[in-house]
Amino acid sequence: MALDLGTTTLVGRLLGASGAVRAAGRCSNPQGVVAGDIIRRLEAARDGRALELQEQLAGGVRTLSGELLRQAGAGREELAVVAIAANPGIAHLLAAEPVESLLFPPHRPSFRGGAFFPATRFGLDFPCPVYLFPLVSGYVGGDLTAFLFGRGEPAEATLLVDIGTNAELALYAGGNWLVSSVAAGPAFEGGDITCGMQRCAGAVEGVRLVEDRLVLEVVGQGVPRGICGSGLVAAVAAGLAGELIDEAGTLRAPEQVATNLARYLGEKDGQRVLRLYRDAATDLYLTQEDIRAFQLAKGAVHAGVACLLERAGAHPEALREVVVTGAFGTSLGRKTLKKVAMLPESVIEKVRFEVDGALQGVERFLTTAGAESRVAQLAAALRPYPLSGTPAFEKAFIAALNF
Repeated sequence: MALDLGTTTLVGRLLGASGAVRAAGRCSNPQGVVAGDIIRRLEAARDGRALELQEQLAGGVRTLSGELLRQAGAGREELAVVAIAANPGIAHLLAAEPVESLLFPPHRPSFRGGAFFPATRFGLDFPCPVYLFPLVSGYVGGDLTAFLFGRGEPAEATLLVDIGTNAELALYAGGNWLVSSVAAGPAFEGGDITCGMQRCAGAVEGVRLVEDRLVLEVVGQGVPRGICGSGLVAAVAAGLAGELIDEAGTLRAPEQVATNLARYLGEKDGQRVLRLYRDAATDLYLTQEDIRAFQLAKGAVHAGVACLLERAGAHPEALREVVVTGAFGTSLGRKTLKKVAMLPESVIEKVRFEVDGALQGVERFLTTAGAESRVAQLAAALRPYPLSGTPAFEKAFIAALNF
């Protein structure tokens, strides 16, 4: 069983003896009831709720693993090995390890992973050992290590971006790895958005501006029920293209819009909204706060990439490939990324999307001889570059907020 445990979403696949995928699924991280962001969860753990948070996460893993086994028609006793990738905060909460070293400078993990453990070490009841991918630093975790491992030998001038509640970044240049992470928040996964939801049936995953209409693309092609991360990005891009949102990210008033698109602007509970869909049972819209949350998230990613390139002395034009994985799957186009200024403009034409990149790396671990030592060698080669709170990042972040 391969698992990628994110701050907002848990994703898993069950492999047969040949390595073929027999089942796949995802669910919400139950720790979200405590807090949407990892910092507040770590603070809760420090304040005495560590075992509660471990049990919530273990409960989510039990739910997800049970669904995978059910899909495959397999029993829990058939499991031979489980491998897990997670960011540093989630890894510490899974292991119920002290979190103070993550919360305070120099932000180093007290627990590194990178080994096989009894399942009980994580509050789990699997009848087999559990491998946890190694943590690189207090802000770069096993999820990025897994993503990089899944891609094999790196090509020179490659940038990899894993976008989720935390955006983890890796640049291979001059024969060396430089890695970092920025706090994007849960907006990219549909979290903390008024009408947000995970990417599943009923989620708006795309929005296109067609003449004077906003055309929705819905997972499963049924009735819209919510907006997932890619739908949020696409909705903002369409709002910008239709001049319903200005370059500062402010929703315009209907009377400021000269086209029939003005009908998509309205009010809800006394605040201005961009309304995407409404019927007798459902009202889907973006508030000004939703757009601000997106701006903070995309600004962090944009600034992080710009700072990483500058630190490595790498020119964006020299990049050969930019691989994006994480919350968006394959549903974002380059035009959308460019419209919302998610990444520096000069790298956007080189972007390609890879679905569940970290999970693919966990699968490769499970199907590769000698994988444990190879992952250890990779993790040791990753050079961390702390960004959060640095003057360079703060300056780039402020500059990246507008569209």
